[in-house]
Amino acid sequence: MKKIAGEFKKFITRGNVLDMAVGVIVGGAFTGVVNGLSNFVLKPIINWLLALAMGQGSLENIVTFLGDPVYKLDADGVTQVVDMANSFYIDWGSLINAIINFLLIAIVLFTIVKVINRVKENNEKLQKEIEENRLTKEDKKILKSRGIKLCQTDKVKEYLEERKAKILAEQEKAKAEAEEKAKKDRLENPTVEDLLKDIKAILQQEK
Repeated sequence: MKKIAGEFKKFITRGNVLDMAVGVIVGGAFTGVVNGLSNFVLKPIINWLLALAMGQGSLENIVTFLGDPVYKLDADGVTQVVDMANSFYIDWGSLINAIINFLLIAIVLFTIVKVINRVKENNEKLQKEIEENRLTKEDKKILKSRGIKLCQTDKVKEYLEERKAKILAEQEKAKAEAEEKAKKDRLENPTVEDLLKDIKAILQQEK
């Protein structure tokens, strides 16, 4: 039992489980925000525009009947109104409402993902800068041999820039050597595509 409890604790405290729980909670909260924005802000604006353009003041009134609508008596027992429950119609209003909700959710998710990616990029950039400016024991020995103290920030900064330039030069050299090795290996072991290109070049020269 103790082993099962330990495994459950390990599972429930894993990062991906916590992230999923946070995502579900935040998603539920944003659903309420999106519904509120749709129902109490956008819909009234759309209904107002519809009233100006079409004389209809609500999305629910935008329907296309398939055949003749079925009528029923209103609550006063005299006026005839359309019996929507027994009529066949295409509900364009509900479709427009669904599209509005979809666009809102898409915009909210896009904004969230964009913000998260921006924060992640800034964090990675900061971590990279910290790693680049971190002094190792070897760096401290080199600074000491040059008579540079850690409090001499300008000289330490010059050393870090020198070290960065040296690392970049070594990376460029390693990249060039790798490309040269790959080129040499390809010449020694040509692919079918390389052989076809050589044959094509020979045929063009003979012409």
